[in-house]
Amino acid sequence: MENKKLVENAINTIRFLSTDAINKAKSGHPGLPMGTATIAYTIWKKHMNHNPNNPEWINRDRFVLSGGHGSMLIYSLLYLSGYGLTLDDIKNFRQIGSKTPGHPEYGHTKGVEVTTGPLGQGFATGVGMALAERFLAGRFNQKDAKIIDHYIYAIVTDGDLMEGVSSEAASLAGHQKLGKLIYIYDDNKISIDGSTDLAFTEDRGKRFEAYGWHVQYVNDGNDISAIDKAINNAKDDDRPSLIICKTTIGFGLPNKQGTSKAHGEPPGIEEVHAAKTAMGWDPEKEFFVDDEVLKYWRELKSKGNDLENEWNNQYLSYKKEYPEFGKEFDRILAGKLPENWEAAIEYFPADQKGMASRASSGKAINMIAKNLPDLIQGSADLHPSNKTWIEGSEASTNENPSGRNIHYGVREHAMGAAANGLALYPGVISACSTFFVFSDYMRPVIRVSALSGYPTIWVFTHDSIGVGEDGPTHQPVEHLASLRCIPNLVTIRPADANETIEAWKIAIERKNGPTTLVLSRQNLPTLDRNIYADVKNVKNGAYILADLGENNPEMILIATGSEVDLIVKAAEKLVAMGKSVRIVSMPSWELFNQQSEEYKESVLPKNITKRLAVEAGVSFGWKQWVGCEGKTISLDQFGESGPANQVFEKFGFTIENVVEKALSL
Repeated sequence: MENKKLVENAINTIRFLSTDAINKAKSGHPGLPMGTATIAYTIWKKHMNHNPNNPEWINRDRFVLSGGHGSMLIYSLLYLSGYGLTLDDIKNFRQIGSKTPGHPEYGHTKGVEVTTGPLGQGFATGVGMALAERFLAGRFNQKDAKIIDHYIYAIVTDGDLMEGVSSEAASLAGHQKLGKLIYIYDDNKISIDGSTDLAFTEDRGKRFEAYGWHVQYVNDGNDISAIDKAINNAKDDDRPSLIICKTTIGFGLPNKQGTSKAHGEPPGIEEVHAAKTAMGWDPEKEFFVDDEVLKYWRELKSKGNDLENEWNNQYLSYKKEYPEFGKEFDRILAGKLPENWEAAIEYFPADQKGMASRASSGKAINMIAKNLPDLIQGSADLHPSNKTWIEGSEASTNENPSGRNIHYGVREHAMGAAANGLALYPGVISACSTFFVFSDYMRPVIRVSALSGYPTIWVFTHDSIGVGEDGPTHQPVEHLASLRCIPNLVTIRPADANETIEAWKIAIERKNGPTTLVLSRQNLPTLDRNIYADVKNVKNGAYILADLGENNPEMILIATGSEVDLIVKAAEKLVAMGKSVRIVSMPSWELFNQQSEEYKESVLPKNITKRLAVEAGVSFGWKQWVGCEGKTISLDQFGESGPANQVFEKFGFTIENVVEKALSL
């Protein structure tokens, strides 16, 4: 039988490490760690299979702190459990260079499974993690050997449940019957403005029951036995579970508990002293961790070693029984692509008619998927339009967990978050798709993927006014510029079918951040690579397609995507007029910026100041490439409904206009 006083001290240590760190930083959110410490204790000590000695153990249970503002909760847990954080790290909470930033960041702090802070993101990303767990289990588990079998736990908040992305994700999870999700809802009835009655009054339990979730209620967030029982019940149910746990925000803070003041401001020394005194602690001791308490928490290290060793033994038996599966699983554990993953790729012959880059992307996906079983993709109800379906594989469902195609429904935001969750797992290369204009609905998840270094692949089709008759609501104009503003995001807008293949290869191989592929609805001629430069130059971001004319180039025409063919044809006319022209395809600004200064100078020499950039989007940002003397043919306004060729003509994307603008230089 456990020592009740020891357990109480173990829980209160979470509370007071958190409040002491917040007070020292003069910044932070004490309400959540004070109110949910018992919930966290019950998950981490009684249920989670994890190994602090090896935070990367593949079959560990995952923990998501969706309310990332309460980050001191997870930092306290990581320190106490032995994940490598030190007491000095706790004392440096929210300071420059610390391992304990204001909100948890994946890849920055060992043991943090996912970046959280923007509310709803953790909730929705966890759904993708459950999809990944199911996908790998379906791919590798055998009837007598389950090498992938774990849960995704989360603490979610009122704010998480208010955000629309959580509604989308909960609906998807219920439909997909993701029974490995166990979310505990910190139901404290308080938000920053005050009581949740101000804006949030629906019956959350009935709402989640309608989504197809298993819903339970715990009346006291400090009742370990009740929380423990609810988690066990959740494990026995094949639906995703929401445990609605009544808590008190800032529990123990005498003047702030149960109020919005416990949410987003330091509690103050006097308030914490009073709380410590009431709980039998020495109020003068800060960052105090009793030796017995630390030893009790650090038992998780030996327990974790035992769990992983047990799994390792099971895995050795698995490899003997199923050597081919074992060899493949070893590969994904090593983070390697299959040696032959490019073997089925075939480049397209020159073709003036060509094909839409969304179509060549679809062909590229299926060539790659033949030898890359890690690739899984989904679409927001647009598979026929996005051309992303992996042929020869079924849809991912509870009955078919190894399916490589996900029907996300019209849920772009949740799709993006789930795609991020999938990308967090070794052995999963995660892609998702929709129309480019709806990347607006996904910007928060794209930003989080870039900030966190998730290698998610974003596939956006219908990339310009080439959408035509659907009109300006569906014609993206500012979206390329918007994505190019996001650090660590590589955006590629390929000019033809073969640049599209190269774009996919870049995206597959990129491991330290996300890649966006921006693809056309209309056909793009496939360039003759016997005349123009090797398509493998796409990896450089920009490259010289050709220098035309008898002399050294006197002007440079630059374009991306569908406008590359336009400048090629315009350059031919200019050469016929006696001009010497350099044609530059620039599918990715970010990749070009990564090149050496020598390479960049070789493509865009400083002494050639006559430059014209052509892109069917806003001109924002192009000055860095065309310079003060250069010009752009761009679209600094919304489009118009009409046949695509007529819309392009109206806005000046014609050979004649390119020639005229080039001559005006």
